[in-house]
Amino acid sequence: MRAIRRFTVRPVLPEPLSALGELAGNLRWSWHPGTQDVFAAVDPDLWEGVGRDPVRLLGEVGTARLEQLSDDAVFRERLDAAAADLRGYLDAPRWYQRTIGDDGPRSIAYFSPEYGITAALPQYSGGLGILAGDHLKTASDLGVPLIGVGLLYRHGYFQQSLSREGWQLERYPVLDPDGLPLSLLREGPDGRQGDPVRITIGIAGGRTLVARVFVARVGRVPLLLLDTDLEENPADLREVTDRLYGGNTEHRIRQEILLGIGGVRAVRAYCRLTGTPAPEVFHTNEGHAGFLGLERIRELTVGEAGPGLSFDAALEVTRAGTVFTTHTPVPAGIDRFARDLVAQYFAEGEGPVPGVPTDRLLGLGAEDYEGGDPGVFNMAVMGFRLAQRANGVSQLHGEVSRGMFAGLWPDFDEREVPIGSITNGVHAPTWVAREVLELAAGKGVDVDGGDPVDWDLVDSVPGSTIWSLKRELRQQLVHDARARLRRSWIDRGATPAELGWIDSALDPDVLTIGFARRVPSYKRLTLMLRDPDRLRSLLLHPERPVQLVIAGKAHPADEGGKRLIQEIVRFADAEDVRHRIVFLPDYDIGMAQPLYPGCDVWLNNPLRPYEACGTSGMKAALNGGLNLSILDGWWDEWYDGGNGWAIPSADGIDDPDRRDDIEATALYDLIENEIAPRFYDTDAEQVPLRWIEMVRHTLKSLGPKVLATRMLRDYVRDLYVPAATSAREINHDYAGAAELADWKARVRGAWHAVRVDHVESAGVGDLAQVGDRLEVTAYVSLGELSPDEVEVQVVHGRVRGEGDELVAPVLVSLEHAEAYEGGRHRYTVTVELDHAGPFGYTVRALPQHPRLTAPAELGCVSWAV
Repeated sequence: MRAIRRFTVRPVLPEPLSALGELAGNLRWSWHPGTQDVFAAVDPDLWEGVGRDPVRLLGEVGTARLEQLSDDAVFRERLDAAAADLRGYLDAPRWYQRTIGDDGPRSIAYFSPEYGITAALPQYSGGLGILAGDHLKTASDLGVPLIGVGLLYRHGYFQQSLSREGWQLERYPVLDPDGLPLSLLREGPDGRQGDPVRITIGIAGGRTLVARVFVARVGRVPLLLLDTDLEENPADLREVTDRLYGGNTEHRIRQEILLGIGGVRAVRAYCRLTGTPAPEVFHTNEGHAGFLGLERIRELTVGEAGPGLSFDAALEVTRAGTVFTTHTPVPAGIDRFARDLVAQYFAEGEGPVPGVPTDRLLGLGAEDYEGGDPGVFNMAVMGFRLAQRANGVSQLHGEVSRGMFAGLWPDFDEREVPIGSITNGVHAPTWVAREVLELAAGKGVDVDGGDPVDWDLVDSVPGSTIWSLKRELRQQLVHDARARLRRSWIDRGATPAELGWIDSALDPDVLTIGFARRVPSYKRLTLMLRDPDRLRSLLLHPERPVQLVIAGKAHPADEGGKRLIQEIVRFADAEDVRHRIVFLPDYDIGMAQPLYPGCDVWLNNPLRPYEACGTSGMKAALNGGLNLSILDGWWDEWYDGGNGWAIPSADGIDDPDRRDDIEATALYDLIENEIAPRFYDTDAEQVPLRWIEMVRHTLKSLGPKVLATRMLRDYVRDLYVPAATSAREINHDYAGAAELADWKARVRGAWHAVRVDHVESAGVGDLAQVGDRLEVTAYVSLGELSPDEVEVQVVHGRVRGEGDELVAPVLVSLEHAEAYEGGRHRYTVTVELDHAGPFGYTVRALPQHPRLTAPAELGCVSWAV
């Protein structure tokens, strides 16, 4: 018989054990080993059986065991100590309070469509969600006053299994919120009593979408998750939060309306009920949440408690306090909706933001630039237009993004497109093996406190200790992989009698290479299979064997990705190599945590430059693993020739098969001729000293860079604090917003008359020499604008090519010297020639205002011709 409804009954804990509920209700347990030990002590076998999930543990442990623990003084002492540690962690000043103080925003709202925090809360699909989860955890560790906002997907992403033929199968188990580490936001004091909060949003056709708000406690950071599975919603609207990245285009736009607009309303409710300061900064993590800016504009223009600003003034207020992070280096990864569909959902007078002019709203996402499609609404384009500060997630990705979106600023060089970069990082307490953290702690290193770490201490750890620890971690991975492999084969229809070979699958003394990630085509899961015989020879080498542990999920609608998985699985199924290469289905956080520490080498071979950042290799590096990667994402930035290996990239070759062949051959050569020989080159104590030196150098060179504490400090100092400062300045009685909006409109309207009429130079003869001084005079027509509204610059530097392209140009402002009738002005400056070689210059005029954050922000510039 099958139940028609399923729900979770939560236990009533004996009073002496009430702190167990407190610990289970805060996700800090997911990165705090001491708290995990307390739950393990409740029932060690059950703890492993429920996947190390405290909520499930407490739901399944027997009453008799709880009564026994109530009388166990030693356990109660450990429990009380863990609860006191949590309270101290939540209350004590952290890095943000000690360092940033009142200069920083009082509160920051962080919006993301997915969050990878723990396997016990499966609300993520890949790197974007894992990064968002690490962002929240690190904010908690550093004391950054963040409020996370997302959706609660009733089916999560999906659980992956394999058919007998190796084809990916998907399952969507129903998640019961009562069985998750969540609580409902309620109308009572502190948001914990009274009726559940209801968020309502108008939907096309005069209907209303209703959502409730669940709260996950991520250490000090609240994560608000909106859920539409409510009886007051009609069937199609109940399904808005059914699956992550599921459904058709209309389903996606409903999800993104809920995330952005409903998310702002959820934040307002949370702050009202808990006394939390209203956010001064809104951070849009990828374009999925971009509609949040429309809700903020609605609040400021037609909101009941708003100041009644004009659309343009409200736009300036919104932009000043908004940060937008783009994560994709490929246009196909950006959400683009049909313009007519957006117009339908945001019809004037109804819909999610009634009162906001539809034509202005549509203009925010319009691809109204050369090469754009006038029939679509681009969520990333709206993200850039609604945020005064934007960034990519590695230096290379910043460059790629400036090229992708240069059409928004057509008259500026790509280097001046206002998209910066902050390279991602990883939350060490989540991803570094406990044994490694304990070894570091023994040296006085605290990786989650936010204070600088002396990475040179790794030199004081004996090579034999490092090597012994890595073997222990490799053994743990082998044990975990065998268990997963056995379950997978049984799911595929094998009988236990057929699976004796799994007991010898993988070997803790063999060079272990890991590859695990999502499976879009550009990540090239099967590059290692370009020459199957060559791969087989590496796996089965008699003196220097290699073993591969592989995992990854293809999107359910990606048939091509599923075929790539099937190719790998079929190769790994072969009897001669199945003990050396395994594919583990259902890649998630629970699998990743033993996988990164257990690998000696982390493989990453995307098509350059399509990996925005990638963070899996960072996690491997912090566990003493070495990276073997295409120079893409973060590896392009931080590879130094000694902290791993760079796979040569055949950039510029148009034939994809030939490119794959070249790069696969380079991959095989590196493993065969450099990596395996170094790994197996051991001394009399069987320690590979040259390998250990690379491990030490990896930790010293990459450790300070790949930590999420570095990443979040960069966000705070470079984006959050400046955004809060801008927001405070422009929000002061809103006069600044109105003034800036009026100024921009006036400048745009008058810019057609601004031109550099004539440029003269003197002071340099026919034979210019280093040290000469070039005197530049420019005559510029400003039309209706005044000299204090326009900056005139000399752009000079080396030149190259037939087009005299300026290389790494230097900008020097000219001084206003004289005004003439008719709006014409003379500007002068002297430039010293400080280097030899081809030299060139030009002159340009562009708007200037103290509240502009970048020269290209307004998109207006006039060049000398």
